[in-house]
Amino acid sequence: MMLSMSIKLLFITTVIKPHKYVIVLSYILISLILTLILFLAAYFLAPKKSYNEKNSAYECGFEPFGDAKSSFDIQFYTVTMLFIIFDLEIAYLYP
Repeated sequence: MMLSMSIKLLFITTVIKPHKYVIVLSYILISLILTLILFLAAYFLAPKKSYNEKNSAYECGFEPFGDAKSSFDIQFYTVTMLFIIFDLEIAYLYP
């Protein structure tokens, strides 16, 4: 008798009351639709004109030279790793 009541209760809670999950799924669906609408609006409404000032070099003021994928000397990596290690040690020592 008790087993049949628990099975009945399990059936009622899982089949009849799915509204808990409907709320979460509707929230996810609404957020995906809103995201898609905003991305499409930004894509179609953004200006797409390209001009020389927009394509020019910035920050340092001179034109880039060489390939951006060039390899660095290993000394740069070792200095960087040493800096990170000692920086973390100082952060732990400082109260």
